[in-house]
Order: sequence, then C-alpha cells, then structure tokens
Amino acid sequence: MIHHQEQKPRTDRQKKGEVIRYLGVASTVGINMVVSTFVGFALGYWVLDRYFNSYPWFTLLLTALGIFAGFKYLFRIAKKANNNEDSRGQGVQGSSENK
Repeated sequence: MIHHQEQKPRTDRQKKGEVIRYLGVASTVGINMVVSTFVGFALGYWVLDRYFNSYPWFTLLLTALGIFAGFKYLFRIAKKANNNEDSRGQGVQGSSENK
C-alpha cells in the first residue's frame, strides 16, 4: 500500500536556510575551481618545470589537470544537487514505487 505524504509549506526561516546552504555550496565550488587551478599551475611552474628545466610543458599540463579537477568537482556537486531535487519532488511515493 502506498501512503501519500503531503508536503508542508516551508516557512520563511526554512527558505532562508536553504538559500544560505545553496550560497555555501556555490562558494565552495568557486573556491575549489580557483584553488585546483592554482595548485596545478604552481606545481607545474615552480616545482616540476624548474627541476626538469622544461618550461612551459609541466605548467600547461598541470594547469589543465587542475582545471579538469575543478570541473569534475563542479559536475559532481551539480549531479548531487539534481538528485536531491528529484528525490525531494517524489517524496515517499517515488521511493516505494520501484520496489
């Protein structure tokens, strides 16, 4: 038997909390993009290229890897947020429907 659970309207406080949570996630993604790119650049430029005397190859390679890592994190967070929105919209009915 499927029980339908009615969703209660969210209060203003809950809405504000959700907005703050989304702002926190967005800032984390932005910071991660910058940090991963900078770490890749720094390792390539100041460590590997100076040690092997191979400028600009390690700088370019590790900067690209840092950018890739940042975008990978961005897509992982976006997928997680999308899954949370889907499960929130389905409620109890969606979870017992697949059984």
